[in-house]
Amino acid sequence: MTYRPGNRLKKTVLGTGAALLLAGLNMPAALSFATERLHEYRISRPAYQARYGSWELVDVPEEFRVNSIHAALLHTGKVLLVAGSGNDREQFDAGTFASVLWDPEKNTFKKIPTPEDLFCSGHAALPDGNLLVAGGTARYEVLGDAVTHAGGPMLLKNEDPDRGRTFPAGTTLRGPDGDAYRTESAVTLPPAGKEGAGRNVRITASEARVFVSAVEEGEEGVTTEPAQYEIAGLRGADARNLYGLAGALTLEDQDYQGIRAAYEFDPEAERYVQVDPMAEARWYPTLTTLPDGRVLTVSGLDDVGEVVPGITEIYDPETRTWSKGPERYFPTYPALFLTQGGELFYTGANAGYGPADKGRVPGLWDLETNSFTEIGGLTDADQLETAASLLLPPAQSQRFMLLGGGGVGESEKATARTALIDLTEERPRYHDGPPLPQGTRYLSSVIMPDDTVFTTGGSRDYRGRGRSDILKAQFYDPAANAFTPAAAPTVGRNYHSEALLLPDGRVATFGSDPLFADKDNTRAGTFEKRIEVYTPPYLFDGREQRRPVLGEGPEEARLGATVRFATGDADRIATARLMRPSAVTHTTDVEQRSIRLDVRRGHGEVALTLPEDPSLVPPGWYMLFVTDREGTPSEAAWLHIPA
Repeated sequence: MTYRPGNRLKKTVLGTGAALLLAGLNMPAALSFATERLHEYRISRPAYQARYGSWELVDVPEEFRVNSIHAALLHTGKVLLVAGSGNDREQFDAGTFASVLWDPEKNTFKKIPTPEDLFCSGHAALPDGNLLVAGGTARYEVLGDAVTHAGGPMLLKNEDPDRGRTFPAGTTLRGPDGDAYRTESAVTLPPAGKEGAGRNVRITASEARVFVSAVEEGEEGVTTEPAQYEIAGLRGADARNLYGLAGALTLEDQDYQGIRAAYEFDPEAERYVQVDPMAEARWYPTLTTLPDGRVLTVSGLDDVGEVVPGITEIYDPETRTWSKGPERYFPTYPALFLTQGGELFYTGANAGYGPADKGRVPGLWDLETNSFTEIGGLTDADQLETAASLLLPPAQSQRFMLLGGGGVGESEKATARTALIDLTEERPRYHDGPPLPQGTRYLSSVIMPDDTVFTTGGSRDYRGRGRSDILKAQFYDPAANAFTPAAAPTVGRNYHSEALLLPDGRVATFGSDPLFADKDNTRAGTFEKRIEVYTPPYLFDGREQRRPVLGEGPEEARLGATVRFATGDADRIATARLMRPSAVTHTTDVEQRSIRLDVRRGHGEVALTLPEDPSLVPPGWYMLFVTDREGTPSEAAWLHIPA
């Protein structure tokens, strides 16, 4: 007789089988969930945090979430996050420009009225604590099939010595064949120059560039021959004196265009103050502070979308005006650091636009003689775009580090190379440092109060393509010339991301602008608006409670002076550092530097002596940290170094 199970047993067996089947199907998810929980448990343990540190997301109310393209720490302790149009064409077309002020101590936020599109500007701290912001966006790029109207640069000229003219955006010009083109921005032509008198008078036409687009769509507006263009509506002498000159006007890709505008952000009033504009429009410029507190501005895309051809300008904060600097060509956002003695060191790191064979070689630039000494020794010298670089602490060592980078443009190349150079050597040359864990573009690097360098984020591919964000962080120790791992961030950071040191010794990270949202590169990416803050190991294992404390002391000191701060921890204080606050964008932060101060311990006080060299300590506000023998830093006191 054959045994047949009853209905109840059948249901039990079927139910158990279904459960086993479902369990099998869900096993990967269950394992993943269990793994995540185990990881969360591990990283929350005190022993782990004391060794690797910890990350925490900041609660940012929705109305204050912006596309952080630029981040600058101000001497008020607040962080200015500048988006402008935020790489969002709709915001640009609507004229909607944003900046937000974040107070990391209170975790409060404030919207700042932003007068122009400061997206992809340059910035530097001024001697009085204001932040100079120069350049930005006049026009977004138009690529491929989106270019429907022929266009290009046109030179407008004025031969009238008695009168200047301003033409608004949309002014029409006509060529010899009747084709019409319109200017895309307002342009001002001063009067022509005039020398001599009578029959010996000589007129020199004034001129200004402007980008023009054809009125007619498609091939109708294309011209390949140089021609002179008449300005519509002018008659008689005006028509003879005022005209345009242009070469080819085509349907080729049309690049971003810069603006001339400049502003100072006042941290006390918490507003932008307009100052004189630059002579050149600039998009992606670098601003570098000089020993006397003036600021050098280099490179950028101009008002017709071409790399500024070597024209530099110097901003004087006393007069709030610009003057011409020595000519030197660089690709956009070149990493130019002030060195001891006043020369500028170009590490070779940059953020992109410009030919692959021009302005890419590292070197020392003497501004007084306008001479440039090239520096060799680099491995992967063709992969300097989107590289990080910094002046290693302390600044007196004059050692620089270059980290990662990629090929020019949308190259898939990325290098794990780091390189070190000592400018005090008779013939300085790059030497390989310890490699990064993998090829990395857009790496953030932050100097810490204990003389280590914290590096985090980046991606293996251009703008994080193929889900290539690197969720890793590490410390570089200059003394040991080695990396050690740190806790991993939870938020990926690639293009348009920033990181900076806060006055409490933590590191804040912002932004990221991935090109795609999926590994197969089929869905457009979205801008990362979350803020994540890293707390280093030196604030765990009870060390936060043992932090040395700086008490009463001066808020201002001149170079070479000795300043005294009250402290009950004098016997424990081992080192003191003046740290210039960051102003960072596109992996470029030429502001941050850490300067060693001489330390003398007294009864209930510590005496700190500043260097005398303004090329080591350019004027401005600095964070003053002291550290104990364990490497635990105090919270920063702010100290002003006047010009």
